[in-house]
Amino acid sequence: MCADWSPPEFDTGTPHSARIYDWWAGGKDNFPVDREAAQRVAEARPGVLATVRENRAFLRRGVDAMAREHGIRQFLDIGTGLPSPGSTHEIAQAVDPSSRVLYVDNDPMVLAHARARLTDLGDRTVGYLDADLRSPESILASAELKAALDLDRPVALMLLAILHFVPDDDEARGIVRRLMDALAPGSMLMISLWAEDRPPAEQVEATERYADTGIPVRMRTPAECAGFFEGLEPLDPGLVPVSQWRRTAADGAAPSLADVALYGGVARKPGGPKAGRAAAAQDAEK
Repeated sequence: MCADWSPPEFDTGTPHSARIYDWWAGGKDNFPVDREAAQRVAEARPGVLATVRENRAFLRRGVDAMAREHGIRQFLDIGTGLPSPGSTHEIAQAVDPSSRVLYVDNDPMVLAHARARLTDLGDRTVGYLDADLRSPESILASAELKAALDLDRPVALMLLAILHFVPDDDEARGIVRRLMDALAPGSMLMISLWAEDRPPAEQVEATERYADTGIPVRMRTPAECAGFFEGLEPLDPGLVPVSQWRRTAADGAAPSLADVALYGGVARKPGGPKAGRAAAAQDAEK
């Protein structure tokens, strides 16, 4: 640990999306204000608990596919949230232990957990950056990113359950475009975000309930979400409810689609070696 590092201060009076998500996932790293906000949203949308579970399963399947089928060995996971079993580095390194992951989040509690993990394990393949998705330039220019990832080689950009916290469409798409523009051909984009085919009035009611927690959000339609993949090559089955993306028998019975409020997908930046050849090239370099 750096000599000048000191524990971050926690704002225990303001809810944070990472800690709200932690409560939904059954975690204990949250404060009363986070639990109160999480419960209010869950009362309005009971399916949120199933959604969180399905999003974690989607992460597992997506990371495995990018690593195993497309040879991705570098992952930029923005809005990672608090640590939980089956995190990105665990899935990626099960395919190749040399896989590198840079986690990005702006919650001090996430920072504290990350510092403790990196110090305890001495893991040089996993890094953490304290930054905000809304500042893509600061992420790309950071020393942490330059130390963790080689942007001349394919990188998987992961934006799971975070883009709905950027309500403005132009800003959200601009962020994704700027980050993807900085990545090499053959890189991947994996997203999940709040999207439902609901009447406009119901969309407003749902987003207002979340906004009551002090955190603005934007529910998008699946068609609007597909715009984030513009110029990219989506992997089958495209953008679908996260519970349906390459679901296997091991995932168990799928919940009702009415209970899954996230759509997700994975897409590839054109250029570079195709699937199969990319994985073989990575293995040949070892």
